[in-house]
Amino acid sequence: MLATIGVADVEDLFADIPASVRLLRDLRLPPAPSDAELLAELRAFSGQNADADRYVCFLGAGAYDHFIPSVVWHLAGRAEFVTAYTPYQAELMQGELQATYEYQSLLCALTGMEVANASMYDGASATAEAAVMARDLTRRSGILLSTAVHPEYRQVLRTYTAPLGLTVTDLPHEGGVTTPQAVRDALDGETAAVVVQHPNFFGRLEEVRALAEAAHAAGALLVVAVADPVAYGLLQPPGALGADIVAGEGQPLGNHLNFGGPYLGMLATREAFVRRMPGRLVGATVDARGRRGFVLTLQTREQHIRRERATSNICTNEALNALAAAVYMAALGPHGLRQVAEACVRKAHYARERLCALPGFGLAFPGPTFHEFVLTCPLPPERLNDGLQSRGILGGLPLGPCYPDLDHGWLLCVTEMRTRAEIDRLVEAVAEIAEEDVR
Repeated sequence: MLATIGVADVEDLFADIPASVRLLRDLRLPPAPSDAELLAELRAFSGQNADADRYVCFLGAGAYDHFIPSVVWHLAGRAEFVTAYTPYQAELMQGELQATYEYQSLLCALTGMEVANASMYDGASATAEAAVMARDLTRRSGILLSTAVHPEYRQVLRTYTAPLGLTVTDLPHEGGVTTPQAVRDALDGETAAVVVQHPNFFGRLEEVRALAEAAHAAGALLVVAVADPVAYGLLQPPGALGADIVAGEGQPLGNHLNFGGPYLGMLATREAFVRRMPGRLVGATVDARGRRGFVLTLQTREQHIRRERATSNICTNEALNALAAAVYMAALGPHGLRQVAEACVRKAHYARERLCALPGFGLAFPGPTFHEFVLTCPLPPERLNDGLQSRGILGGLPLGPCYPDLDHGWLLCVTEMRTRAEIDRLVEAVAEIAEEDVR
């Protein structure tokens, strides 16, 4: 190979790198292990994780432990899908395009919107892209952002939009929800969008219709960020309540927790706004012989249009995650998704009632919730979590670091995966830990 490329030895390949920054000795690495030794070492490392396969999980906060039917990854894991990359000769990859088209169609049905794109990075970046899209549609630069939106979504939105000159203003929550009056008071002629989450970060249900009416009255758009779209198996979709853009996280739709990623960014909107939608859109058509086919219909990417007219720099969608979501939605159907959502609500409410009956525990925000709720605790939630983990249970999220006024707030999640026996075990463990703390 060296002779073919015209160099005498390997050192010639590094001739352009100054000697002062080169390592002029061999790497001090241990001897290479065998396959068996390497696998044993990696198993030992992975065994240190407290994962949802071995622990009973009551942690949500944006990543949810839902049951994934075997059919989802049996199909999504087929070699032709796992190895396929972004379609640079798109129309030759009809199978991949059809999979994306089906995902878009199912997502529209779930969210009540008219157009969905071919997916984005994750829920946080999709929400930020929605804010940028609202700026482009309204030619305004103000964003009203509810503090009941996931704190990490809010951080990402600010990071995305600050260099673009958008002004992001926090909308304080009242009792765990965003009030229409607070929105009306904060709106002005420069507001491009009101961004809320439904169900929100505290698990509460927002008054989406009233919030949409307030935003529209001032010429602004309503963006609904979604942390768990499974909720729309039971709740009215945001599109039916007046939302203009729906963005959020698709991990709960057939994707594993994956230790935080890769996840699936969802973005759907009204047809009138499609030309300002970021990412890619797959459409259906017919060829010269009238046969049905699929094409990349829109690509508002900087690689395909003038950079200054690109909506964003989204280059790689989460096609495999989107395919898993499509298989999940198709396998369950509306009836199955409703059953999952109902199971979440019933089990979460059972856990909520039992925990609130413990001395010193109570609801931080009374009112309707989906599968998450915030408890106020008589001891720091971090101490509860330590005690629970030693008992094989993953507890909830302490809210103090993100909400100083909720320093004893504990966000718990109960999905359809949890059994009554596991919930009872959680309650008994929490009672024991609280009693130990008092002694």
